[in-house]
Amino acid sequence: MYDIIVIGAGVVGTCVARELSKYQANVCVIDKADDVASGTSKANSGIVHAGYDCKPGTLMAKLNVRGNELLYQLAEELDFPIKKNGSLIVCTIESERGKLDVLLDQANANGVPDARIVERDELLEMEPNLTPNAVAALYVPTGGIICPFNLAIAMGENAAVNGVEFKFETEVKNIVKKDGYYELDTNKGVLETKAVVNAAGVYADVMHNMVSDKKMKIVARKGEYLLMDKELGDYFKATIFPLPGPMGKGVLTAPTIHGNMFVGPSATDIEDKEGVNTTQEIIDDLVQKASASHLTKDRLPMNKVITSFAGLRAHEEHHEFIVEEVADAPGFFDAAGIESPGLTSSPAIAEMLVGLIQDKYNFPKNENFIAKRKGIVHMEDLSMEEKNEMIKKNPQYGNIVCRCEMVTEGEIVDAINRPIGARSLDGVKRRTRQGMGRCQAGFCTPRTMEILSRELGIPMTEITKKGEGSNMLVGKIKED
Repeated sequence: MYDIIVIGAGVVGTCVARELSKYQANVCVIDKADDVASGTSKANSGIVHAGYDCKPGTLMAKLNVRGNELLYQLAEELDFPIKKNGSLIVCTIESERGKLDVLLDQANANGVPDARIVERDELLEMEPNLTPNAVAALYVPTGGIICPFNLAIAMGENAAVNGVEFKFETEVKNIVKKDGYYELDTNKGVLETKAVVNAAGVYADVMHNMVSDKKMKIVARKGEYLLMDKELGDYFKATIFPLPGPMGKGVLTAPTIHGNMFVGPSATDIEDKEGVNTTQEIIDDLVQKASASHLTKDRLPMNKVITSFAGLRAHEEHHEFIVEEVADAPGFFDAAGIESPGLTSSPAIAEMLVGLIQDKYNFPKNENFIAKRKGIVHMEDLSMEEKNEMIKKNPQYGNIVCRCEMVTEGEIVDAINRPIGARSLDGVKRRTRQGMGRCQAGFCTPRTMEILSRELGIPMTEITKKGEGSNMLVGKIKED
């Protein structure tokens, strides 16, 4: 029997796992996907929100500001990329300028440091590619950009090194309350645990409602995005937001941590919790909203779009994080309704939730806890001297597999053989950026499959895109 099972291996689940690994507890993380960050965490804006737009006094405001502080610290400890590029919330209509003062007051009330109003001349000097319709903006220097995959991978790897078990492709079918423990019926058999952490994203209501008479409703709010080529990666330095609306922060334009640029997200509430398809109508609307009448000086060149994608946010009707032990289900802890700024807040959510768990169970400290983790070496980021040294040590680092992102065989091999390493093409992509460039894996997929086959000791026909049911090959044209 486990002490704690965490349901969900997204950014919240992996942050909880890492925080729990500081204690002597038998912890297991389960997820129905084949890897970490495969649900809500895989397709979002990758923004480190400062906390200016959360309603003062809410849990969301408190955890956003605390999470912002923690993320920059954790990036040092766990070696994942993050950049404090600042956020600009731009007003383009003079009559709406007063909304900036409201946001500034909220930022100050929430404890966001150094927020201020920037007037038009300074604003356009900071960001020359902004629309000339810009009136003023709220500037929040603690805003940043991050890769959600890298956060979940770093947290998950560090948790695994510290003793947390991970079970993937393990889907919860039912949860039964027993006398002092829970029985989880999964597609891989029955698991028993004294406590449960529900970090199941858009399915958090499904898990909660299995054990509680007080029902919860999570709506899947779909956001679609456009990802632009790295040629446009320096179009804006800061993350550029419009004034927020009733459905969220609006369509923003920002650089990514890896040097691309993106536009999005849209916001559409849907019934399908797996509905991550993109639509031409929404894509056209994104282009229009980021055009000269909105945020950018010039109409964005559509021939620089390398892909579009969609993600789902776990929207709870009261637009508030739910981080608590369920009143009528002792030992069952919810981390539900974790929508934006959930990515930023994730380490603070974990800190709070594990505090509640410790208050109840008082696990002894793990005196052997390892706080540091070293990420995958990316050859593209190294100097020529450093590259040559890496190749001398391991010639695989001299074999380029993905030409768009300059990813080498050595990086892919490392990604596969790390704690909770890649087991699919998407797993390799998340860890190395293989296949994320202009050709979108058009040229490098066969070679990556060969490396996966070799390192995992499985035939090519068993290589998948993202786990069971997504096999890339069905057989051979002719036998050897």
